[in-house]
Amino acid sequence: MRLTLAALALSVSVACATNPVTGKREFNLMSEAEELAIGQQADAEIRREMGVYDDHEVQRYVSDVGLRLARQSHRPNLPWTFTVVDSPAINAFAVPGGYVYLTRGILPYLDDESELAGVLGHEIGHITARHAAQQYSRQVGGGIGLVLLSIFVPQAAPFQDLSSMGLGVLFLKYSRDDELESDRLGVEYAASAGWDPTGVPRFLSTLNRVSETSEPGVPNWLSTHPAPASRVDEAQPAVAKVAADAPTTRNRDDFLRAIEGIVVGDSLEQGIVRGNVFLHPMLRIGIEFPEGWDVLNTAEQVMAREPGTQHYMLLQQVEQPRGRSIDDVAADAMRRAGYSRLDGARETLAGLDAYIGLYRGSISGVGKVRMRAAHVAVGRQVYVLAGFAPEAEFDQVDRAIAPAVSTFRELSAQEAAGVRPNRLAYYLVRQGDSWQSIAQRAGQGITSAATLAIMNGVEVSEQPQPGDRVKIVVQG
Repeated sequence: MRLTLAALALSVSVACATNPVTGKREFNLMSEAEELAIGQQADAEIRREMGVYDDHEVQRYVSDVGLRLARQSHRPNLPWTFTVVDSPAINAFAVPGGYVYLTRGILPYLDDESELAGVLGHEIGHITARHAAQQYSRQVGGGIGLVLLSIFVPQAAPFQDLSSMGLGVLFLKYSRDDELESDRLGVEYAASAGWDPTGVPRFLSTLNRVSETSEPGVPNWLSTHPAPASRVDEAQPAVAKVAADAPTTRNRDDFLRAIEGIVVGDSLEQGIVRGNVFLHPMLRIGIEFPEGWDVLNTAEQVMAREPGTQHYMLLQQVEQPRGRSIDDVAADAMRRAGYSRLDGARETLAGLDAYIGLYRGSISGVGKVRMRAAHVAVGRQVYVLAGFAPEAEFDQVDRAIAPAVSTFRELSAQEAAGVRPNRLAYYLVRQGDSWQSIAQRAGQGITSAATLAIMNGVEVSEQPQPGDRVKIVVQG
């Protein structure tokens, strides 16, 4: 996030302000006007980097629930906006000034409208209690400085630093007290707006199940929020406090209708991962990574890793200046990235013009590495496909990397047209069904039995009952 926070810090004056939630005076360096300015800049960057999920009805539905909650909050006059961003991660977050975001990836894990209200209410709480502004004030006041929000994007030159790879959202690290206060506010706002306040602890229970079976490399709520297990119990007093007059509305049917057909996992715009295969119908490229490697797909690159090792593969676009040969493009890109060439030659890869070389260099977090990198021209675009490992381990790993590099290809128009994202659907449980049988038969083996159970708000050991309407994931 390119926010000039240093300049902002110089422009504000130390002040004491009244917290809208607690009514107490507290040290704060950020006025409401400055919250709004930072929120506006952050919103533009979030939308650009993450993308807005392209479904008007889903956006309208989430916004309606959010605005209804915001009107019951301690700061109803903020210019509240609620946006579903196009990310498969399980997350929700907020920035100062009234900007709240849900990923589309979190929606299949919510069981009803009251849980949606609880999540939105929690994020509204971070804004109304001015947790972001307080955190800013503490750190700037101590001379540390603070980046309010940073969406990781790749370095201009590839392979420089693994810490900058992959979709990751770095939020303010709220204190445990802040999180518990936001849980409490989520309960209160949901109840005041007419929803069952138990939606907060119920979804925290789901998050706890996610934490136990979370897929590797998938950034989610757990990256930026404390572990939910203890928070389930700690949210109960807030529920008990409003229980006497609390509504019991959950609106499960309305919620399920609203999210039916939502994309689950990768989108066409970012390409689709099927096991170890990556297909991008918009760019019309495909590759098979080594069997058994974890594959993480982001808007900027695709990264694969052999579990438990520092063995990686990476696919991303590189710039191709006009009039430059593929040899020159490869030499220039690798030189700028700080790599020295050990060997290489111009080759044809699946009928495409390519330069495949062996290189030596260093990567932050790994150390000295050797790398096999193929720069491939597809139309007017150039892609680099590289596999690398610590020098002492490279020769052995290259037995898997080299064959994978050779699978890179251009998709035919027909193959590209046949690629479809996974979507949320519903299934009526029959006698004798189990999560395992539903996952394999109705769910086409796309999603594990454990994940289906979690998506439906139950323990993995708890089987569905005949007549239940459950969420499943299907292709197309």
